[in-house]
Amino acid sequence: MTTRTLQPPAHTSELKVSFPQAHIMLLTFNRPKALNAITPAMNDDVKVVFDWFDSEPSLWIAVVTGEGRLFCAGADLIAWGKRQAGGGAEEDQKAIIRQVDGFASLSRRFVTSKPIIAAVNGGAYGGGTEIVLNCDLVIAGEDAKFALPEVRRGVVAIQGGMPRLARIAGHQQLASEMLFTGRAIPAAEAATRFGFVNKVVPSRDVLPTALAWAAEIVQNSSPEAIQSTKRALLLSNRHGSVEDAVVAHVNSEESKRTFASENIMEGLKAFSEKRTPVWKNPAKL
Repeated sequence: MTTRTLQPPAHTSELKVSFPQAHIMLLTFNRPKALNAITPAMNDDVKVVFDWFDSEPSLWIAVVTGEGRLFCAGADLIAWGKRQAGGGAEEDQKAIIRQVDGFASLSRRFVTSKPIIAAVNGGAYGGGTEIVLNCDLVIAGEDAKFALPEVRRGVVAIQGGMPRLARIAGHQQLASEMLFTGRAIPAAEAATRFGFVNKVVPSRDVLPTALAWAAEIVQNSSPEAIQSTKRALLLSNRHGSVEDAVVAHVNSEESKRTFASENIMEGLKAFSEKRTPVWKNPAKL
């Protein structure tokens, strides 16, 4: 199968899906006039597309970005206010628990063992930052800003942002600073102080850099090994004990598939023959 034959599931125009290089899916939030604030339709679109991505063997990595001048402005607060005024608070809380993939079907997504790279143009606010915090790699423009300003509007970063930021940046060290003040931090600070941005580049280079990193992973690494490694990282966030995380990972479908794969033999054979491995699409889990 080649990328030219790929047909993603039907979705609205609020989301763009493309395949810029072999084995790479590019997902673009497409509400630039609304700064890519997430609608219920977008949430449904992302879930359907990512569920399909997870099951498509020829796709090994995803890059997520936003059309226009901002990656994602988070939730539609006007719609949220209307639900609150209409007595929808209890249903909103139940929905958070029920929708296990989180905000935009990405901020708490656990099922996806393929890497996700965030290409952050302009910045990310609220739920947009929560999405970024659950991505595996983050490339941001020099002008990008990140904020979790929910407390300034009487709400909280409920969709995974609080515990994830506490683990990345430390509770008293930095997480409480960002969460309590609600202030926006520049990309450079997100990289050097808070530690959730991998690389800061000129704005024009954000997407090309993210795609280049994706291509490097695709070219150099076995897809089964990468997916098994990501599963180990995800499990490490769910198990307090290193030993428990190791055992859970060994018992995972991703680990079992890696040890039984053609690519493990190809990688070992290529090493002994002093050549570059030629990776194949992995078997479906």
